[in-house]
Amino acid sequence: MSFKLAKYIEPDFTEERFINAPDCKLVMAPRAKAAPKNFHATSIFPEYFKISGKWHLAEDSRMDAVPVWDGEKIKVVEFRNIQEGDMVVVGRTEDASEGIYVHDNCWVREGEEDAKNTFAFRQSRSRETSFTQDYEDLVELLKHEKENNGYIVWVLGPACSFDVEARRVMGELIANGYCQALLAGNALATHDLEGAYLGTALGCDIKNQKLHFNGHYNHLDAINAINTYGSIPKFIEEEGIDNGIIYNCVKHKVPFVLNGSIRDDGPLPEVYEHAYVGQDTIRSHVRKATTVIGMATVLHTIATGNMTPTYRVLEDGTIRPVHFYMVDTSEFAANKLGDRGSLAAKGIVTNVQDFMRNVARGLDL
Repeated sequence: MSFKLAKYIEPDFTEERFINAPDCKLVMAPRAKAAPKNFHATSIFPEYFKISGKWHLAEDSRMDAVPVWDGEKIKVVEFRNIQEGDMVVVGRTEDASEGIYVHDNCWVREGEEDAKNTFAFRQSRSRETSFTQDYEDLVELLKHEKENNGYIVWVLGPACSFDVEARRVMGELIANGYCQALLAGNALATHDLEGAYLGTALGCDIKNQKLHFNGHYNHLDAINAINTYGSIPKFIEEEGIDNGIIYNCVKHKVPFVLNGSIRDDGPLPEVYEHAYVGQDTIRSHVRKATTVIGMATVLHTIATGNMTPTYRVLEDGTIRPVHFYMVDTSEFAANKLGDRGSLAAKGIVTNVQDFMRNVARGLDL
């Protein structure tokens, strides 16, 4: 199977609506962290802004942020990063009439029919959906990304560490170049390292699910041991840890970003305790992402999704789609980001173990 990325359709700026459009309005931010009234908020789609008669694409975007003109290009910044005096784009139309154009229908996908039936069964994604083609597409996408220097970001909930086979496959994905960054919370790392250290996750055997005596102490013992060594890499080295998700990240120098929450035990030394420092670190990887896969973590995946546009501008100027998958046993969760756009946030309704087995089979892991 020959995988091809969707082709980007450039806007035709020779059309009268673009030629006759005024420059977009720029107004100074009145103070730090505040935009002027009627500010423009960005979406997940490519957006162009006309300045001094030229249309500029916001090359590094995200939803619910603010476009700022720095004199050379459009920067998209979070409200907390607005500086007093920043020149902020003002206007809330999207059709070029105010010098702002949101380009939402911008991909050509091979083999897709132009016409769709008005009435059709089973168009939502549910437990009854056939996901065979989705797995085949995902496997081909992962191969493509590996072969073409893509940047695959995985967003994992703690359930990804509860099963011995799921842990093994995720470790193999990391070891074999199918993961360039891992985003998670304290719990995923804790239970994964607990699994390597004591063979359990929350005190239950990761293979047969049998409870260990006093197993409810196990994750706390793991946290305590790691904190005693002062870092996850030191713990892995000194305790001879040789398996799992975090182990493979450390071994293969794949960055992992752990963000804290008010529920955390410990937390582990590498966990970001300041939410906005953690958010900035996540976005540093999202800025490079070409594929994002979120599994068994609704809030963390939504947070990452909010930072992920539907497109990426590569170093050579090529514009390509960003693929986004959301995997969960809940139909609601799997479809939560389904309105992100034509090629983004495809939901797969299944559990982590089965998802990992299907991906592993496709990649021969």
